[in-house]
Amino acid sequence: MTTAKFQRVTIKLSGEALQGEGGYGIDPAILATIASEIQAVLELGVQTSVVIGGGNIFRGVKASAKGMDRASADYMGMLATVMNAIALQDALERSGVYTRVLSAIEMKEVAEPYIRRRATRHLEKGRVVLFAAGTGNPYFTTDTAAALRAMEVGSQILLKATKVDGVYDKDPMKHADAIRYDRLTHLEVLAQGLHVMDGTAISLCKENDLPIVVFDMLESGNIRRVVCGEPLGTLVAPERFVWPRG
Repeated sequence: MTTAKFQRVTIKLSGEALQGEGGYGIDPAILATIASEIQAVLELGVQTSVVIGGGNIFRGVKASAKGMDRASADYMGMLATVMNAIALQDALERSGVYTRVLSAIEMKEVAEPYIRRRATRHLEKGRVVLFAAGTGNPYFTTDTAAALRAMEVGSQILLKATKVDGVYDKDPMKHADAIRYDRLTHLEVLAQGLHVMDGTAISLCKENDLPIVVFDMLESGNIRRVVCGEPLGTLVAPERFVWPRG
């Protein structure tokens, strides 16, 4: 029987992953697929939390570039992540998975306020915890929120689920000769300016020895494979980190 090699994980999902082919908003079919993938991980006994972006609805950085006040734009982006978290919560609970949405911005009617000990307790009870509203502060991305929350709740690895199968030396969508890395250190990512997560998130993970795996979320079963120790995508970790075998 396949067993999980990690007991507690945090998954980082981009908001864009929810929009499907529409280019905007939330695709119910994509939500259902992601819920099914998370449910498969939960069935292995893995305590699972999720940080979700809001780029499918609103991106603060883009709005700021067009003249909007950066702080205001970022707060709007945080609200978009709450919408996505509630949508994913609905999809998970329709699959029979117990969840809790914890928001860094207090809005008691739709989500619990983020409290670290409460989040940990939910995980211990087998609930999927959905972290919304980023860190609650402007100028910080949901990548940074994912790194921060993963460390706060004691996750053993941060899973960066993307639309590509790892980290490349250049954009594989634009360059046919792009080379995929199997493994990198956090320092190599920073030094080479590779687009894994933003620099603040990578630095946080580096300082706390938190490994990251970047993989293709569009292939069915990939989240479960990573949790079971199958080396997929690109591993970003300290040199001494040993990838557990399935």
